[in-house]
Amino acid sequence: MEFRLLGAVSVATEAGVLPLGPAKRRSLLAALLLRPNHPVPVDQLTAALWDQEPPARSRGVIQGHVSRLRVLLAGAEADMYGVELVTQGTAYVLRMPESLLDAHRFEELVTLARGQRAPADAVAMYQEALSLWQGPALTGAYPSQLLQAAAQALEELRLATVESLAGAYGRMGEHAQAAAVLRAEAGAHPLRESLSAALMRALQRAGRRTEALDWFHRTRRLLADELGVDPGRELADAYALALRGAEEGGVDEAEEAGAGGSGLNGRRRHDAVDGSTVAAPPAAAAPAAVSATIDLLPRMPRGFHGRAGELTALSRAAAGEAPVCLVTGPAGVGKTALVTHWAHRNRDRFPGGLLYADLRGFSETGEPALLEVLREFLLALGVAPRRIPESAGAASALFRSLCAARQLLVVLDNARASEQVRELLPGGARCVTVVTSRYRLRGLIASDAARPVPVDVLEPEDSTALLAAVLGTERVLAEEVAARRLAELCGGLPLALRVAAARLADQPEAQLSAMCAELSDESRRLSLLDVEDTSVRAALRLTVRRLPADAARQFAHLGRHPGRYVDRYAAAALADTDPATAEAALDKLTAAHLVVRAGPDRWTLHDLVRLYAHDLDAGAEALPRVLDQMVATALAAADAAEPGDESCFALPADFRAPRATREFTDRDQAMAWYEAERDDLTLAAAAADSAGLHGRTWRIILGMWPQIVWRVRDGWTPLLRTALEAARADGDPRAESRVLALLGWVLTEEGRVDEALVHLEAAPVLAARARDTRGEATALINLSLAQAALGSPDEAAEGCALAAELAHSVGDRHTERLALCHLARHRLDAREWQAAHETAVAALDLEGPAEASVAARVLLLTAIGEALLGMGDEREGIRRLENAALEAETCGYDDGAVRALGALLRVSADAGLQARYDTAMVRLMSRT
Repeated sequence: MEFRLLGAVSVATEAGVLPLGPAKRRSLLAALLLRPNHPVPVDQLTAALWDQEPPARSRGVIQGHVSRLRVLLAGAEADMYGVELVTQGTAYVLRMPESLLDAHRFEELVTLARGQRAPADAVAMYQEALSLWQGPALTGAYPSQLLQAAAQALEELRLATVESLAGAYGRMGEHAQAAAVLRAEAGAHPLRESLSAALMRALQRAGRRTEALDWFHRTRRLLADELGVDPGRELADAYALALRGAEEGGVDEAEEAGAGGSGLNGRRRHDAVDGSTVAAPPAAAAPAAVSATIDLLPRMPRGFHGRAGELTALSRAAAGEAPVCLVTGPAGVGKTALVTHWAHRNRDRFPGGLLYADLRGFSETGEPALLEVLREFLLALGVAPRRIPESAGAASALFRSLCAARQLLVVLDNARASEQVRELLPGGARCVTVVTSRYRLRGLIASDAARPVPVDVLEPEDSTALLAAVLGTERVLAEEVAARRLAELCGGLPLALRVAAARLADQPEAQLSAMCAELSDESRRLSLLDVEDTSVRAALRLTVRRLPADAARQFAHLGRHPGRYVDRYAAAALADTDPATAEAALDKLTAAHLVVRAGPDRWTLHDLVRLYAHDLDAGAEALPRVLDQMVATALAAADAAEPGDESCFALPADFRAPRATREFTDRDQAMAWYEAERDDLTLAAAAADSAGLHGRTWRIILGMWPQIVWRVRDGWTPLLRTALEAARADGDPRAESRVLALLGWVLTEEGRVDEALVHLEAAPVLAARARDTRGEATALINLSLAQAALGSPDEAAEGCALAAELAHSVGDRHTERLALCHLARHRLDAREWQAAHETAVAALDLEGPAEASVAARVLLLTAIGEALLGMGDEREGIRRLENAALEAETCGYDDGAVRALGALLRVSADAGLQARYDTAMVRLMSRT
């Protein structure tokens, strides 16, 4: 058995690679394998599976994936290899011999290779280590920040090993082989200067001086074009060696140690036209001596709390040579306060001075001219007014040259675009630049290797601490629950919290709970978060004003979305456009921090941003369009999850067909969509109901029936009652009968049989009146379950037999199979073993859709097993029941697992069976 991270995340066995399933399960396994034999807390696993806010049922999703991994490992007899996935408190541990992990063997081989005296032995070990790689690390896992960082770390180790291998070849005198090893990697990583420098040295030693020089010029041009920087010292030294055409006395230290770097640190700005560094200013322009330390920073922010993680991240980003730090986040999140606090706290690091400029990228007053900002900086640096150049280009060059010998901090606040910043970057290697913006400024990242420092809303503890700083600790502690609720209503946004606190500070007798009650009214919330010149609405308005037209239009329409999350299909339906156009607009909104990417093809809005968008003019048709898109998607998901001859409902006559609808390739994909979208579908049904769009209300809810069947005890009754009222208001007896049948079945499963019977007795009559034969058959099946529960198995069996005949008459094999399945169950209850066995076998053998229901198959296998036990064939009965249990556990069908395992426990006292039964029951009960 082998666990693999160096390539696709996988588990290889003698029988083949285990079918791990979806990316989230691979991600969970990867997170456990990155720390084998160590507890990995659930919050770390959550971070590995979701980048943004995880879904409400994230812990349950993780438990489900852990359960499936255990089943797969058990099936592969992992315990024979000492592998065990165990729970340890609120964490999980993958116990295993680390020799089974390819990443561990890779690191062991590299360590052994570095200790070899003979270069040939080192070469052999490095080659063996690199042979373990089968592609990019962690392929197939969800690209969360945590796993991407781990994959990058592994890739860095691989590249360092390639450089070490080349160094070992060099020590053997095989320079051509060293060049061959390095050329492929240098081509794939053209900005990694250590690779290019090593390749140049290998080419030079192999007598291929011209190639070495050509490679330098190629790399130099690429650095200038892509990053606007000159080559670093290592690459420049390799160039000088090639120019001299001389052989080095030995192998350099970088090769000997196998060291490698990213090639993005240690840069000089590429300023002059010919590619050289701008020279120092002429004597005539030299500044006068400055007696006091330069300090243009705003005052230290008051009431600053928390942000320990962001402050640490900013300090890390500010390390190195001439770094550019890019602090980004939404309006009102406190970017300026964070940077100003950090700058004051670290002022001793910058004896050359602290410069600050507000670029007013999101201001009513307009942006300052570039020359205006440069003039202020040059004056602060001691340049006489008459010696300040009149052109922005010359002033920028002078500013960079004056910074060359200084160690100073430049804060460029509220930048709108990358071009606003570039000519204000200092030229000194010891200078640090910090830029803040509501936009991500990807151009600055590309051109100047800016290091992003994202700033998000405050956590609840820091939010309440901010309130206490304004209102006093005693007042906040006196209403601790209300304070946390107030922080929640403000969405953790510092600007909103300060405005709310300012209102309360002006009313010493007012209670925090009263403010919470006012803010709970969404129609008034933004108005309440407005005092004098400080307003959440105003901050958002300035951000939206800067958007391109397509992004602004899309943003206005997002305010009409009834749910919490939106994909590109829903966004397209809202704005009446196509998914590609919608996704491009969403990408611009993400860059502006107006929407947050919550996962692949999944975006969300901060609550206050959502309220602001809702107040924008988007037209009356946006909601009906997105509801119809949800109806179409739910119908497609139902058809994929439970394929049959007939869809569960017809589209309404006034249906607005979306330009594109999400497609589902199989049941698993459809069921995953249901799980992710359940809350939003519920919100959409409520929005349709409030708007009086009754035909959309019941269709959205009825379209969820595969998930309702799969998770029957998940509290569906209130939602189905809404669907029933909507079907009646819509005057559709066919829809009413189908909702009655589904609602009655759910109530029966909840143990409310008397209540269910009222609905179930009416459902077949309505279906017959509407000439819905399939619906009548389904209603009779569900009615039979209530009858059986009330002690009338014969009556229940008669109903199922009639249902099977009705389904057969219209060629509905899916419903016919279901009717026979329940008929077999009723005959089991009557202890008619032979008849039950024959009925279940007939149902199982019945030809149906290629994608037959897993639930139906599990229930039929269970019925056959129970019937065989009743007939005395214990061995075959146990085999059938075990197959049913394993299939149910593998697919996460807990109801089926409980039923099959319960039947097994009636004939066996096996502790393993009892543990599996308890596990399935706990999962089932946790959803009740």
